[in-house]
Amino acid sequence: MSFSLNDDASATNSAGNEQGTERVVGPAWALWTVAAAFGTYFCMYAFRKPFTAATFEGLEFAGVGLKTVLVTAQVIGYSISKFIGIKVISELPPARRATVLISLVVFSEIALVLFGFCPAPWNILFMFLNGLPLGMVFGLVMGFLEGRRVTELLSAGLCASFILADGATKSVGAWLLNCGISQFWMPAAAGGIFLIPLIVCVGVLSKTPPPSRRDVEARSERIQMNSHDRWSLARRYSYGLAAIVLMYLLVTILRSIRADFAAEIWQGLGVAATPGQFTTSEMIVAFGVVLINGSLVFVNDNRRAFLISLCTCLLGFLMLGASLIARSFGLSGFNFMVLVGLGLYLPYVAVHATIFERLLAMTRGRGNVGFLMYVADATGYLGYVGCMLLKGTLNQSGEFLPFFTVACWITCIVSIVCMLFSWTYFNSQRLSDSGIVPN
Repeated sequence: MSFSLNDDASATNSAGNEQGTERVVGPAWALWTVAAAFGTYFCMYAFRKPFTAATFEGLEFAGVGLKTVLVTAQVIGYSISKFIGIKVISELPPARRATVLISLVVFSEIALVLFGFCPAPWNILFMFLNGLPLGMVFGLVMGFLEGRRVTELLSAGLCASFILADGATKSVGAWLLNCGISQFWMPAAAGGIFLIPLIVCVGVLSKTPPPSRRDVEARSERIQMNSHDRWSLARRYSYGLAAIVLMYLLVTILRSIRADFAAEIWQGLGVAATPGQFTTSEMIVAFGVVLINGSLVFVNDNRRAFLISLCTCLLGFLMLGASLIARSFGLSGFNFMVLVGLGLYLPYVAVHATIFERLLAMTRGRGNVGFLMYVADATGYLGYVGCMLLKGTLNQSGEFLPFFTVACWITCIVSIVCMLFSWTYFNSQRLSDSGIVPN
């Protein structure tokens, strides 16, 4: 292993700060940073996911179950936020990240309070407003982590937060419901519990030092991007990126269905959806996903690490297909959910932690991970909105397991084709750590 956590060289900030003298940092910096990133995004989930622990049984809007409408409204807001983030995240000065991040979360909590005040179904609007700011939080946090020789470790820790937080915050929501809080006020109550911890974590994260000179040499300088930079990067690798984005679109749809309708899927599997069930299954998934994706930090060659990350995605889809086959032979509901979670989160986290990070590093492209990540995220969540609208129109029975199973097979088959194409495309480009070598 050739990198060290102790550098006192001049540094260039990951979003284009001017050079300055960097203070000496050690392993404690990495631990504090990953803990702060994990905590920030974990707490953000408390403003987004707890309401999905409620069933809103017997309530409808326009003939569609209210929960489906609420999930769709929030995801529409979240999806719009991703499109806004393509520009905002790629251009935002690093000094403003912390302030913008806290402001967005406070806005989302106000929307949850208004969701509790307003009667159904008119409070659907406030669930949309709740999702509208939250889509940019990941890009703001990732901006502190990208462009470093230890980025995989830092971002794998960050990604563990949304795997664990998804189940844990739903457990908090279920606990609040069991305490007698109504399903309309429960989301605001859950957010209120996590607001102060989030502010503390953002404060710690804001002290993260910029990448060192050795980081920039190993992973390339990350700049604030203008419109020309964004179009140039997208056009240069359009075919390979399109295959990755299509794969990510399908994984996002399936992961979101699994997350937002976990209670219904567990019930379809014949397993009691207790609060602890959400958390336990996701802890197993998080451990496996972080271990595999984080280990790529030990691969110094950027091209090799990029291609290995594509193979990691393939491993996930093979695992997904195996879980579907095993289910038909009697695999338990709990083990099925864990295996499906591993199969989905391996490629999902690979995109967040490695694929775009190493693509920029091996091509020395002018840009930042935030832009590429938000192109993929915007596409993924737009697809999920369409999927939810289609689900509510074509299947109003409330049975999510058959719908989920079909989505699993489609994702598995199409994504394997996409990854094989992307691997072939980028391998044929003869990319290296010094940039593109013309064919």
